[in-house]
Amino acid sequence: MSHRPVHAPNLPKPVGPYSPGMAFERLIFVSGQGATDPATGELAGPDATSQTEQCLKNLQAILKAAGSDLSHVLRCGVFLIDMNEFAAMNAVYARVFGDHRPARTTIQAAALPGKGLRVEIDCIAYRP
Repeated sequence: MSHRPVHAPNLPKPVGPYSPGMAFERLIFVSGQGATDPATGELAGPDATSQTEQCLKNLQAILKAAGSDLSHVLRCGVFLIDMNEFAAMNAVYARVFGDHRPARTTIQAAALPGKGLRVEIDCIAYRP
């Protein structure tokens, strides 16, 4: 059995000593993704709606690099700065995932790494 790091082209390098994703056999573990737009290096926007959209795009990029996509996500962890933004995050999440409904935990975090960051999402998926 072996594992390997997964890096997606055009995404920012991690801010710490970790890999954006790790693949183990057919499983893919994606580290928490913030809302940095790789094209600009800036946050995708100031609100939970725009940030959730970008977090999911960043997850998708890592999954694609590992040979998977959002339709193969088994579980997500969602971290919000303010639980009052749950409905905004949830609306984007539901639209992006469509009828696919991975298991999910959503918590309010005291802080996230990055000025202005309101949402971070991680996931576990598989490669078909």
